[in-house]
Amino acid sequence: MKTKVLWALIALNVLLLAGLLSPLGHSTAQAQLQAPQAHAGDHFLMISGEVNGLPSALVYIIDENTNQMSARVYDDNLARRGFVDMAPLDLSRIYAAGPGGGGGR
Repeated sequence: MKTKVLWALIALNVLLLAGLLSPLGHSTAQAQLQAPQAHAGDHFLMISGEVNGLPSALVYIIDENTNQMSARVYDDNLARRGFVDMAPLDLSRIYAAGPGGGGGR
């Protein structure tokens, strides 16, 4: 009885070792070269913050490729429970206005 259990454990360990070592023999260089090109548009900056008058915190989301900023807050009102999104702002236009939004200084 003990020898059957011992051999079963040995066989299980051999299978686990084979499963662990099997990915090491495959070349993944091609997939790694394509990954940055496939995800070139995924550059987001997310910052949590609080706003006076809101019961919960919100998340500012900045898309670095399109220079747009939005925000998302969770509304836990029983009638409309869910996320509320702010319309995106064009940060390029805001930055072009200069300090204080007055521009031309």
